[in-house]
Amino acid sequence: MVANTCPNLAIKWCCKLMSTLVIDSSEHDIETPHGVLHVTMRGVPKGNRPVILTYHDIGLNHKSCFNTLFNYEDMQEITQHFAVVHVDAPGQQEGAPPFPSGYQYPTMDELAEMLPSVMTQLKVNSVIGIGVGAGAYILTRFALNNPTLVEGLVLINIDPCAEGWIDWAASKLSGWTSNLVDIVMAHHFSTDELTENQELIQTYRLHIAQDINQDNLALFCGSYQYRRDLEIERPIVGLNEDTVNTLTCPALLVVGDTSPAVEAVMADCGGLPQVVQPGKLAEAFKYFVQGMGYRLFFVAVSHESLPGTSTNRVWTKANSA
Repeated sequence: MVANTCPNLAIKWCCKLMSTLVIDSSEHDIETPHGVLHVTMRGVPKGNRPVILTYHDIGLNHKSCFNTLFNYEDMQEITQHFAVVHVDAPGQQEGAPPFPSGYQYPTMDELAEMLPSVMTQLKVNSVIGIGVGAGAYILTRFALNNPTLVEGLVLINIDPCAEGWIDWAASKLSGWTSNLVDIVMAHHFSTDELTENQELIQTYRLHIAQDINQDNLALFCGSYQYRRDLEIERPIVGLNEDTVNTLTCPALLVVGDTSPAVEAVMADCGGLPQVVQPGKLAEAFKYFVQGMGYRLFFVAVSHESLPGTSTNRVWTKANSA
């Protein structure tokens, strides 16, 4: 019975994941020192506010990774006041052609080095990054290299270590065929979730297998597998705060309670918190942005053609224009 209903349920999830609200957006293919990046910009930069920049995990693209979160009502309220730039890793966007034979995929460090070109091309001065898995690693590396460009980071299921996850994931797949799709699924979901949450699992299995170019995906996975340690250290006042390799911006760490990225945490969602519990993540992001100094103000606006005033809600930073 479950096997018969899963495909229909998966189709419903796919529609939810891939649907995009009709808002002002533009797509760009941007030349960088390490190749072309496909990005989607929603809205326009507003004043001196940062832009929200997202980076997805392996096996996903910006739609399947972030649509559920950004289509959520509370998140829409925030993005009315902040432009959003969604970055697709090379070759991972919808309809991406295969790379030519012998193509050298960028390393994780090089993927991070591509982002300043995106900001320059789109005339973005600073960002608040939201990254998942490999995307969280890339954004962290970007922030370490370019601290003045990053105002804050939301890092979901990040693994800062250099250990090869493919061998670790394959070791958990007893009884499975260890193909690329299985390994990527083990990266996203725990063993229990792979067997229990059939609707969600079937959706992502189909997406990874059918919507992402498999050769391109293998290259992205290889780059992530051979990443190096981020080597972030906690600064000690009076000892090494001027020399330590650490983030200088606020960072919010998020992990699902059944994510393979953690052994045990207190949470109410699975391996993809931005998909399974978008409301809780949107609320956490709102408080995170407020903690950075941005506030939601209610501004009275008068209309010459109508009596009285109306009220608009505006996100702005204290003591800023």
